[in-house]
Amino acid sequence: MFLIILNAIFCLAFLSFAYVNLNDSDAWLWVSIYLAVTVCCGLFVFKLYYPKIYLSLIAFYLIYAIILFFGKDGVLDWITKYKTPSIVETMQAEKPYIEKTREFFGLLIITGALTIDYFAVKFWL
Repeated sequence: MFLIILNAIFCLAFLSFAYVNLNDSDAWLWVSIYLAVTVCCGLFVFKLYYPKIYLSLIAFYLIYAIILFFGKDGVLDWITKYKTPSIVETMQAEKPYIEKTREFFGLLIITGALTIDYFAVKFWL
């Protein structure tokens, strides 16, 4: 029962994240990313589980997160070069590292949700 509620919350949260990314310049990418995990969490609620899709998405999201971490003005630069200033003061990404750092942490959240489902399925189904 806990996993059903958790995945329903994930589904609604990721759907709302997809919605707020509609006006972004790279909306095609981020709406797709959030909708893919929304569908996975929504299907999980109805006991539909596709491990190969989960592993594929987890791999893609982790590779993309690594790219954002080490890329120019990425998370590593935010930590070392810019000394970790706040990335949540305003919704506008006024500095180059803000967008990539936020995207990195979004990918980690998504990967965490998919990983929970991937491993918890043994106890649920």
